[in-house]
Amino acid sequence: MTAALPTHANPAEELKARPRTLYQKIVDAHTVKRIDAETVLLYCDAHFANEYTSPQAFAGVRDRGIPVAVPDAHLCVVDHIIPSEDVSPRVIHDHASLVQAETLEANCRHFGIDAFYGPNDPDQGVEHVLMDEQGLVRPGMVVICGDSHTTTHGALGALGFGIGTSEIEHILATQTLVYRLGRSMKIEIKGKLPTTATPKDLALTVLRTISARGALGKVVEYTGEAVSQLPMEGRFTLCNLTVEAGARGALIAPDEKALDWVKAHAAGLTEENFEAMATYAKTLRSDPDAEWDETVEIDASKVQPMTTWGTSPDQATALDEPIPDPEAFQDPIQREAGKRGLEYQGLEPGRTMAGVPIQHVFIGSCTNARLSDLRAAAAILKGRKVHAGVRAQVMPGSMRVRREAEAEGLDRIFKDAGFEWRKSGCTLCLAMNGDILGDGVRCASTTNRNFEGRQERGAKTHLVSTETAAASAVMGVLTDPNTLGKL
Repeated sequence: MTAALPTHANPAEELKARPRTLYQKIVDAHTVKRIDAETVLLYCDAHFANEYTSPQAFAGVRDRGIPVAVPDAHLCVVDHIIPSEDVSPRVIHDHASLVQAETLEANCRHFGIDAFYGPNDPDQGVEHVLMDEQGLVRPGMVVICGDSHTTTHGALGALGFGIGTSEIEHILATQTLVYRLGRSMKIEIKGKLPTTATPKDLALTVLRTISARGALGKVVEYTGEAVSQLPMEGRFTLCNLTVEAGARGALIAPDEKALDWVKAHAAGLTEENFEAMATYAKTLRSDPDAEWDETVEIDASKVQPMTTWGTSPDQATALDEPIPDPEAFQDPIQREAGKRGLEYQGLEPGRTMAGVPIQHVFIGSCTNARLSDLRAAAAILKGRKVHAGVRAQVMPGSMRVRREAEAEGLDRIFKDAGFEWRKSGCTLCLAMNGDILGDGVRCASTTNRNFEGRQERGAKTHLVSTETAAASAVMGVLTDPNTLGKL
């Protein structure tokens, strides 16, 4: 009698049968080849580049004498070094910056990339605002960029993450990326966000809760009632800031809000294509019994208006809470970082951040410069004036946002209040052009990083929502916007 041969399940089918997270489903759908247990060759649907992180990558492809594999999959925009003065045409006076902008344009022409947005393009903007407002990011896509805040696009159910220059070169040449798999993390935000708090306050609360290393090496998926209730702009803010916890990605399962956003912003999207996208989007959610490497729960009802007190985005507290004493931190790394942060900021434990004098307010960046952000700030500023000791600036996230704001009269509200109404770009977020703070100047900023010298050597940055920024501009001190009418 001949023994029966053993049967083996198909490994690929067995893998698909396992409960999967949203992250795993997107990676599976884009895996060209599994290299080893921790690494895959990942197909990337879209890559967008700026003038600052791409020149060497383009030069590498050019030197090898090969074409860009899929020119239509790339979008290039001048946004980091561009000046923001309200003049037309916009002129880049700094020679090195001008060379960067001209080099990016020349590379696009050479490699047949039509999607180039230069300094005076009517649709120029900060790359992470531009991509979404044009409907170029869709649920289930893999989108990459040589900028860490590419996590922003996870708000639409797309896997977005930043890459380095050598990886950009690989993308240009092959449209694929050698990708090391991340671990999974679920952050469930239960309850409802109070009307007195904003998505930026929620994002800072998340960072404070899990720390600047809390999501290191992980891809975060946000779930819960509070997340579902966030408008799309609020989801962009939340996913944008998640990289500040060390995350390799941030995801929110696409729902009707995400689909409506794409439909409203994607020019030329046919009804047939939209329905196909919507059908696919329904599959883009984690299986009920999917396993996570880590799970965190946060109560949204306890979120209050927040600001940072140190030099890391997780060093945050509610405006009316005392600054914590770093000596009480159990983690020695957090303890030393906290002490250094307070020393740099010139603050002491025990005092509240509300009432700290400021000299500058900046509303802008890929975190908080969309139309809804400008509306929120304008609602507070209407009929009020910027404090005499404060210089206040607003940079719309794109020229399209700027036009839409002007159509609603928001520019007039900002100007009447004493704000400078400027053009779009990264500008003061990282002080890469003429927009810088002076040594010792303290700024309430709607940006994403408060590192030492981020807005210029010696400058002191406090991350806040647009509402808090507007209220602080009026009062000349860090101010809870909900108390403005009572002061």
